[in-house]
Amino acid sequence: MKKPVSYLLMMLLVMTCFLGKAVAKETVIVYTALENDEIVKYLALANEELPDLDIKAIRLSTGELGARMLAERSNPQVDAVWGWAVTNMAGFVDMDMLEPYKPTNWDMIPSKFKDPNGYWTAIDLYAAAFVINDKVIAAKNLPVPKGWNDLLNPAYKDKLIMPNPASSGTGFLQIASLLVIMDPDYKNKPVEQNNAWEFLKKLDKNMGQYIKSGSKPAKLTAAGEYAIGCSFAYVYTSLKKKGFPVSMVLPEEGVGFELEANALVKGARHPVAAKKFLDWAISKNAMQQYAKFKLGVTYPGIAGPKSLPPIETVNLAPMDFPWQSKNREKILEVWSNHFLR
Repeated sequence: MKKPVSYLLMMLLVMTCFLGKAVAKETVIVYTALENDEIVKYLALANEELPDLDIKAIRLSTGELGARMLAERSNPQVDAVWGWAVTNMAGFVDMDMLEPYKPTNWDMIPSKFKDPNGYWTAIDLYAAAFVINDKVIAAKNLPVPKGWNDLLNPAYKDKLIMPNPASSGTGFLQIASLLVIMDPDYKNKPVEQNNAWEFLKKLDKNMGQYIKSGSKPAKLTAAGEYAIGCSFAYVYTSLKKKGFPVSMVLPEEGVGFELEANALVKGARHPVAAKKFLDWAISKNAMQQYAKFKLGVTYPGIAGPKSLPPIETVNLAPMDFPWQSKNREKILEVWSNHFLR
């Protein structure tokens, strides 16, 4: 006996609803300052390991990310921040724009790499570096610099490029590291009286351009437009793999670095999905992916890429993240007054 058509339609409807629920994904909106080629690799793993999430990652430069969050403060459009400079993030803790959250395996991350109250958790560190175009250096018979002071050589006039610290996290860490390295008394005097400004004024005479992006100085140098790009170590490894005639110098005075961290946004529209993502984002599998690009990651026992020196052999600058974060706006104001063109 044939079943009534209405019964069959009802069963089809039930099955459709069931299947719809089975494949439905939770949306999570993430702002990130990680580089695009990193994001592609990381998300491939995240999508595999988090099949129930629809991860919408929006890439912004360090400065743009902060500006966008401020613009959306009364109506957040983002759930989590992923891989953002700690010196930026600390100010958003003070503005009550982040929600404490200690992801799964949070205890695995050493205390120096996380906020004690769980407002942020660092995943990696990226380091400042000079990217050298070997062909340009040879063609123009230029010396290869060992550190910042060497860049004052008049032979480099208009052949240098570095990021604008107001928009680039890499640019900020370079300036912030010099303020600490070049003035041991930096904590006891106003920012504008720091000894490093006199050095930077001399360096400015050789500077061809200040640019918005932290990676662009390396990329434009690799393309032959400049001899030396003040950028960061990871970009060098990417360019070298692509066959560009580049080499890398880690400044002998000390290598400035920044921590990149994750956080839950206060007022997130999808907090449950955001927490799932943040759990994954400090997992060992995620950290192993980060380690393919960055000088170091915060999960113990994971080595960085073979193309970069082991982190324990690098002369890291004595970065003072609390001081740099507290004085961030003043540092940018002084820099802009001196060098913004």
